[in-house]
Amino acid sequence: MRASGTDGSVSPGIPFAVNKDPATTFWHRVSRRIRRAPKRSALLIALTGVLLYSVSLGVHVVGEFEDRHWDVPAHVYAAPLELYGGVAVSQEALIGQLGQTGHRRVTALSRPGEFVAAPGEVRVWTRAFPFWDGEEPSRRLRIHFDRDRLVSISDESDEPVALLRLEPLRVGSVFRTHHEDRILIEPDAIPPLLVEALKAVEDRKFDRHHGLDFAAIARAAMVNLRHGEIRQGGSTLTQQLVKSYFLDGRRTFGRKFREAIMAVALELRYDKAALLHAYVNEIYLGQQGTRAIHGFGLASEFYFAKRLDELAVHELALLVAIVKGPSFYDPRRQPERAAARRDWVLKKLAELNVIDEQTANDGAQHDLGVTARAGVALRYQPAYLDLVRGQLADDYSADDLATKGLRVFTNLDPTIQANAERELAKGVERLGRAMIDEPDASPGAAADDGSRGPLEGAVVITRPGTGDVVALVGGGDATFSGFNRALDAKRPVGSLIKPLVYLAALESGDYNLASQLPDEALDVDLPNGTVWSPQNFSLESHGDVSFVRALAESYNQATVRLGLDVGVDNVAALFQRLGLETAPAVYPSLLLGAVELSPFDVAQLYNSLANGGDRVPLRAVRSVTDAGGQALTRYPLRVVSAAAADAVYQLNQALVQAVERGTGSPARQWLPRELTVAGKTGTSDDYKDSWFAGFTQDYLAVVWVGRDDNTSTGLTGSAGALQIWAPIIATLAPSASFDPGFADALEPAWIDYESGLMTRRGCGDAVLLPIPIDADVPRRPCGVGHTVRDWLDRLGNRP
Repeated sequence: MRASGTDGSVSPGIPFAVNKDPATTFWHRVSRRIRRAPKRSALLIALTGVLLYSVSLGVHVVGEFEDRHWDVPAHVYAAPLELYGGVAVSQEALIGQLGQTGHRRVTALSRPGEFVAAPGEVRVWTRAFPFWDGEEPSRRLRIHFDRDRLVSISDESDEPVALLRLEPLRVGSVFRTHHEDRILIEPDAIPPLLVEALKAVEDRKFDRHHGLDFAAIARAAMVNLRHGEIRQGGSTLTQQLVKSYFLDGRRTFGRKFREAIMAVALELRYDKAALLHAYVNEIYLGQQGTRAIHGFGLASEFYFAKRLDELAVHELALLVAIVKGPSFYDPRRQPERAAARRDWVLKKLAELNVIDEQTANDGAQHDLGVTARAGVALRYQPAYLDLVRGQLADDYSADDLATKGLRVFTNLDPTIQANAERELAKGVERLGRAMIDEPDASPGAAADDGSRGPLEGAVVITRPGTGDVVALVGGGDATFSGFNRALDAKRPVGSLIKPLVYLAALESGDYNLASQLPDEALDVDLPNGTVWSPQNFSLESHGDVSFVRALAESYNQATVRLGLDVGVDNVAALFQRLGLETAPAVYPSLLLGAVELSPFDVAQLYNSLANGGDRVPLRAVRSVTDAGGQALTRYPLRVVSAAAADAVYQLNQALVQAVERGTGSPARQWLPRELTVAGKTGTSDDYKDSWFAGFTQDYLAVVWVGRDDNTSTGLTGSAGALQIWAPIIATLAPSASFDPGFADALEPAWIDYESGLMTRRGCGDAVLLPIPIDADVPRRPCGVGHTVRDWLDRLGNRP
């Protein structure tokens, strides 16, 4: 055949053009069949789409499950209590510590985690625990006491035990952003009764189905269709696992459809043992604030303060009962409802011969046994954990911390932390109430009409010699996981920074504690052309005063004159030398504390002072191990000489006088008479910030009080922060008095506190201070009219 031309003629040798594109032909045939059988074709297309969607979803679920199903956050532990003969630990304190770590008081030891107390003696069966330097074995021990001191420790064979480290308290975990917490239970550690109870109550066909129980689904479907919404689920354990892992709580048909596909996909990929293991570690079982409690390991400690393998039958039954609805059957909020569900579980286990009827009846006679508050594993310390995260960030990625099950051992002291939290909460409440009831009680106070933000505070406590941060409180509500004032609130420190001015002067060699300083009005020309005229708090000048008095009583004019003489740049340099990363801007106002620091920054500076001038970086983390106990990272002690030891020694003795005679003297009403402490108040402009920092021989504590909205508190350092600091220090017994030993280049001398002139003991207001051996200090005559003690000193020719 030939093709015709446009005029109707036939063109020789040119064949017809035939379209043979395979795609066009295929879709032509498909469309023709759809037109012929539209209903059947639509069904086929729908089924194909469902199949493709199911395969895609299944592949996605298996891949994500593989990535997630061993994720365990890093667990953070407090410092362990270390016991040995002669340590100052009372029997009551030990019993309290054992209670904190979940040891149960019994009449006779039968398993690890129990103790028996008798007058002067505690018998304990400790749990094994993997520390960073080896595992502490489980042992039965006898601990003897005499009054407030531990005398000796012996084992079952009466052999002496030199050192015992108790299992540390777990204080939190390093989460992902969704705050899911869990304690991983290995397959061989899952109680067999728990496995059988879950199958009996939640999924009797678990060992036989492939992810779906069609009979249960049919029963649930009838109920749901009648009501037009999801009322029952008919879910298998695998479906529950899928829901906990991947889906939200919405009760829709679409979500149930996806749940079914995911469950089948997991059943095709994993065996029953792996799925059950994941279920035990993943299922949602409660909530503590923003923390989601996942898995039976954590739930056991959350509700009972016990390990999972230590639970009795009725306690396991309650956990299984909670699975159905952690909020609805919350045993703390709905005890009657939870008890009824638990008893039903016990009855069901007896009916299926998982337990005998007598055990079920006995279990139903027990009370719920849950602790009043979250158990041992949930003594969450959000503020301290912020510090831990920050210090770990240099060595570990966020993903490793959230997924690898690392063990982080810290320097947190649970007892000191609890005391600091309590005293801060009580203190800000008391101070806030006083400002409402007595608005004129404080120098800068104004009536609180409720328009200002609530009074807040922060606390940091360290051990000066090691830099260990033993407590850190970020606000009046220590459980709040949010703005951490101890680390993140950068506030003007006021007079708290004056010791650095006086330290720079002492280091210069031109001044000592007996030097006379002029406390007179002055004008300072500033670079911007203005004039700064600092005034004392009392608006009065005091003339020539002793160096020690100027610091102890926080005279502004004397301090500024001294700082200008030694150089503001030299004062600014001390900030870095004593531990801060950067020095502040060099302005004259720096001399009176016009610099913003966090309580943690202040603790670093004062820790170097308390440590005799040696800078020790503050540290929260002691060591990190992997999930198996293998040590990964140690954080050793690092000490750098930051300031002249003789100068720091003199400065610290002046800070002792600040508490004995100066602005810190109100602290004495809380402190034991024999306890010597050193410290300094701080108050920012307009009374917006109240500070106190001070130390004993063993501990340094910094307290800040203020408002988040930066409005006035009306509180000076002594009227505010000191009122919290002193009760905290009083709880740190037996804290030794500050006594660093005498420096070689100094000698003790009796100095008149007001004038700085050398005098005798008992003559006027004499104070014994360290003075450089070669110092030329004028002598103050001490004649008729002075005290009887002075006459006795003269007669006895005593110095």
